[in-house]
Amino acid sequence: MFIIKPQSRLPIFEQLKAQILEFIALGILAPDDKLPSVRSLAAELAINPNTVAKAYQELELQGYLYTVAGKGCFILDNHLDDQIKQVKLKEFKESVGELKRHQIGEDEVITAVKEVYEEAGDPHD
Repeated sequence: MFIIKPQSRLPIFEQLKAQILEFIALGILAPDDKLPSVRSLAAELAINPNTVAKAYQELELQGYLYTVAGKGCFILDNHLDDQIKQVKLKEFKESVGELKRHQIGEDEVITAVKEVYEEAGDPHD
């Protein structure tokens, strides 16, 4: 279910967090769905269990997961779609600010955004 790219510049726990958030946004993970145990996911991905635990802990602190002692980690039903959208829009705005600092024009940014949406198609179809 999860794919880790060791050659990525993004730390493994960040990759795992991003994939969990993406699965929530896509509806693959729904409220109250149980995540794999730390040990089983670490074994499946051949990574350190502390890495999985760190990803789960950060997502819990950010309000995306909850833990039930002895049972595991679950997806929290807390209007996650809205939270994820706000985080992604903030990240996008930061990226646009960086593009602006590198003197990439508004028209180029808009063209790039339109290209992405045209390539991806409408996810609501």
